[in-house]
Amino acid sequence: MSSGTELAAIGEHLAAGGIVILSGDALREGDLDFAMAASRVTADAINFMARHGRGLICLGLSRERASELGITPQNRGTTADSGRPFGVSIEAKHGVDTGISAHDRAHTIAVAMASDARAGDMVSPGHVFPLIADPGGVEARMSTLEAGTALCRQFGLGEGIVLCAILRSDGTMARVEDMAEFAETHATPIVDITALVGG
Repeated sequence: MSSGTELAAIGEHLAAGGIVILSGDALREGDLDFAMAASRVTADAINFMARHGRGLICLGLSRERASELGITPQNRGTTADSGRPFGVSIEAKHGVDTGISAHDRAHTIAVAMASDARAGDMVSPGHVFPLIADPGGVEARMSTLEAGTALCRQFGLGEGIVLCAILRSDGTMARVEDMAEFAETHATPIVDITALVGG
């Protein structure tokens, strides 16, 4: 993703509800994430990420949006400096069953992304795991979280990104070379987040 044309194509893909693969996370030694605009979330997309990604499904949010929803950081003492900045887990207060199904998690994310969403619409703990992005963006923290939220903001897709770490079938972390054929087959473009810095 080196040209403006390629970046615009990624924006169109995300706007259409597409999923991309984000690579280049310097803080997690090259781990990959599936990513999609939270404002476009569907149960099918959550199921796709869970089935093919196998990792934890998270909702990346700006600090401001997390504050509006009453999402507070997890105890700082339990997270390494290089780890992901988790907020307390959430669930939609209404409209879910057990909370863990693809439908329920998509519903929780949709409620969190609604323009009139407020803290009272959420309960904790839940089955959606918020991540709170650094306000400085990728220049401050080179991770898929900051890159994903920046992409969504740039293309007018809201203040949230759904992320799911990608694991190999043996449970180890996937790398870019593992995903080339998959990306082509499933129309999930691989985006190198380092191209976003200064771009």
